[in-house]
Amino acid sequence: MRVCVIGTGYVGLVTGVCLAHIGHHVICVDNNEEKVKLMK
Repeated sequence: MRVCVIGTGYVGLVTGVCLAHIGHHVICVDNNEEKVKLMK
């Protein structure tokens, strides 16, 4: 499944990682460019 997580705070980041871990294609979106750079 393709999933888009909006916001990479405590809840969004953990949700995205867990979904990716079980095999989903995850895209995380955040307005903080530093957080986005760290996830690449």
